[in-house]
Amino acid sequence: MAARAIRTTHVGSLVRPPDLVGFLHQQDHGLPFDQQAFDTCLRNAVADVVAQQCDVGIDIVSDGEFGKTMSWSRYILGRLGGFEERAAAVATGVTKAIAGKDRRDFAEFYDEYEGSFGFAGMGTQARHLGTWVVTGPITYTGQHAIQRDIANLKAALKGKRAEGFLPVVAPASVAPNRQDEFYKSPEEALFAIAAAMNAEYRAVVDAGFVVQIDDAFLTSTYDMMVPPATLREYRKWAAVRIDALNHALKGIPEERSRYHLCWGSWNGPHSNDVALADIVDLMLKVRTGGYSIEMANPRHEHEWRVWESVKLPAGKTLVPGLISHATNIVEHP
Repeated sequence: MAARAIRTTHVGSLVRPPDLVGFLHQQDHGLPFDQQAFDTCLRNAVADVVAQQCDVGIDIVSDGEFGKTMSWSRYILGRLGGFEERAAAVATGVTKAIAGKDRRDFAEFYDEYEGSFGFAGMGTQARHLGTWVVTGPITYTGQHAIQRDIANLKAALKGKRAEGFLPVVAPASVAPNRQDEFYKSPEEALFAIAAAMNAEYRAVVDAGFVVQIDDAFLTSTYDMMVPPATLREYRKWAAVRIDALNHALKGIPEERSRYHLCWGSWNGPHSNDVALADIVDLMLKVRTGGYSIEMANPRHEHEWRVWESVKLPAGKTLVPGLISHATNIVEHP
């Protein structure tokens, strides 16, 4: 019997070229920029990064997430109606990576690291982030932006043998620290976000690409909740977010979708990450065809043993991350 090839892909985000970073900086800070020049720069940057992925043999390639003008998750706030960003009452300095137990346990490390480098992302100076407030019904307004991203990836793949995918954000990772002046409960707002996100997911698969759902806040929230909350309380919170994601995936073919779960790759010890064994059953409830998990990271690379006792459902594909960047993680014993 012929051997089956193992197809290669990656998580999606790649290093932005300097000229593109300049445009992203202008947009993130609300500065004027040349729209036509930006569109040309973005299109050329996507073509270059797709060609590089194909040259090294990646089978399922992305646009590098170059079309996201802010971050892997905050980009969506430019594509949703019903949100308003309000300036913070007091500027508090560099935005913290995550204000949880990991940061409390290693406060000296984080103070030094954040003071030296910050968490600006994409090589730009971080701005003071305001508060995102829900002021009306949440709707999807990003049709132009997602179609631009689709067109750029299609053009870059023309004549290439690789398949394309586009990463998009999961409902749980959309403005998780938002304030709400419209919906009656956080859950009602969450499911409104999920319904709106369905439009972006559908656009990607309708274009013939694989849609990847990115969800770092589902796991990183454990570090903020536990302690004082318990694992049981966290799982109850997470289960609602999984239900919302499945609501967002309504009508999306499982074979054209995959779920990317990570622990947030910020540069820190990660000593309070939730164990994969404690959430794998929740992850497998997500109605996608594939599960992309961060498993090269020293804090989680030992967790391949989970699959000795957990059976991957029939028809599903495991997409384990086998190559990662180096950070200041405290290795698991």
